[in-house]
Amino acid sequence: MQPPQGKIKEYTLYSHALEEEMELLVYFPASFSTLYKYTLLIAQDGRDYFQMGRIGRAADELLHQGEMENTIIVGIPYKNVHDRRAKYHPEGERQKAYIRFLAHELVSFLDKEFPTYHMAKGRVLIGDSLGATVSLQTALQYPHTFGRVILQSPLVNETVLHQVQSFSEPQLLDVYHVIGSEETDVPTTDGGRANFIEPNRELHAQFSSMNFSSYFYEEFDGGHTWKYWQKDLKQALKKTLAN
Repeated sequence: MQPPQGKIKEYTLYSHALEEEMELLVYFPASFSTLYKYTLLIAQDGRDYFQMGRIGRAADELLHQGEMENTIIVGIPYKNVHDRRAKYHPEGERQKAYIRFLAHELVSFLDKEFPTYHMAKGRVLIGDSLGATVSLQTALQYPHTFGRVILQSPLVNETVLHQVQSFSEPQLLDVYHVIGSEETDVPTTDGGRANFIEPNRELHAQFSSMNFSSYFYEEFDGGHTWKYWQKDLKQALKKTLAN
């Protein structure tokens, strides 16, 4: 029997930080009621998470089975690959503004519109590849705003490793971190190729040496594609949002 299905609604929010209209795809659980409070799960690559990741279907199942806390999922789509790189990449020219949008504008909009927990542990960031990178960097910069982060195959470079090493409040953050064992030669948006797994192992060693509130790491059998992230998603939601 199919679990009851949640609803997805579209919203727009003007960002002063980015000077553009931002589209939001918002999933509400089937049992949504303003009488209850909800955790926020904010997804970079928002449309990909709904379409290729089937995150709504995974949430329907886990909520129905009582394996996931009451959660509203907010997907932020990107316009195209150039827009995505500019906003998500550590060297992207719009990344700082995008992080400000997440921490200052988006959170206050969501807290006003929906019955949310106004605390860091009530807000989770999720992303794949560059979306995971900007999720991590945002959580490191604003650990009092975002208390949990799900990283699916993040791009890791010296900038990211340095930010993690310099992070002084690891006890505030829960981290879920996966990478594929076949991610040795990944095509990148600038036309190059990169080994993702070695830098992720370095990141894993760094995380493991620090006193994070909770840290989960796994290497799955597979490559840098939605085929594998979609398979991992139910575990990611269950471990991070366990009821």
